[in-house]
Amino acid sequence: MRLKLTAPLQILFLVGLSLAIVSGSVHRATAATPETAPAELKSAIAQLDAAANRRNIQEVLKFYSPNFTHSDGLNRQSLEQSLTQFWKQYPTLTYKTELQSWEPSQNGFQAVTVTRIVGTQTRDGQQVRLDATLRSRQQFQNRAIVRQDILSERNQITTGEKPPSVKVNLPEQVRTGQEFSFDAIVQEPLESDLLLGAVVQEPVNSAGYLKPATADLDILNSGGLFKVGKAPNTAGSQWVSAVLVRHGGMTMVTQRLNVVAGGSTRPAPR
Repeated sequence: MRLKLTAPLQILFLVGLSLAIVSGSVHRATAATPETAPAELKSAIAQLDAAANRRNIQEVLKFYSPNFTHSDGLNRQSLEQSLTQFWKQYPTLTYKTELQSWEPSQNGFQAVTVTRIVGTQTRDGQQVRLDATLRSRQQFQNRAIVRQDILSERNQITTGEKPPSVKVNLPEQVRTGQEFSFDAIVQEPLESDLLLGAVVQEPVNSAGYLKPATADLDILNSGGLFKVGKAPNTAGSQWVSAVLVRHGGMTMVTQRLNVVAGGSTRPAPR
């Protein structure tokens, strides 16, 4: 069975809009806790969340530098295009961002945030539910976001009245060419239900955002997917998705796999 779906995490960077900008001078040498953040920073996070919740693209873009760059190859123009399309697909969205840490940097500071986004859309007469979480690091200079790097992400899309509850086991980071285990386990008993599933692995790049993808579903003999994958020979990031379908619903869970150069001592994102 072949299933067409929205490619795994085209929405991912869109989840991380809710960032922050702060004015004034900060005098700290190491990453600081959210409680010590300036009031301007906390206020800016709330303002950008509110702009995203209203789907006000021009208000959102005020927080981004014209020279904005992204670890997935996006820029300010592609940000605007992708957000506009994404908001058309999901007319009901709620953004909620938490500041994890912040520290001064050249001409500004860095901030690590976690954003959760939930929403629904109607596709072919069915309600599609989105629940995504993105952890990212932002670089601010001259009161604007100039750089964003994705540290980790998880996205879940469900349809139907009884979608399977899925637990995913995937490492956050592997070396180039390294094999890795990927498990997607259905948590509730299947009883007499037939379970179909597939794994989709794609490189993360700006061309993949909001681009339809297909998955060839196979009948599964167990309560989930248990695969051994292999990282590409080039460093970068991969979207790894599990698609599971049972009577009454479908669940697709996507997580990001960071691939580092063989022998690299770079630690996993904190």
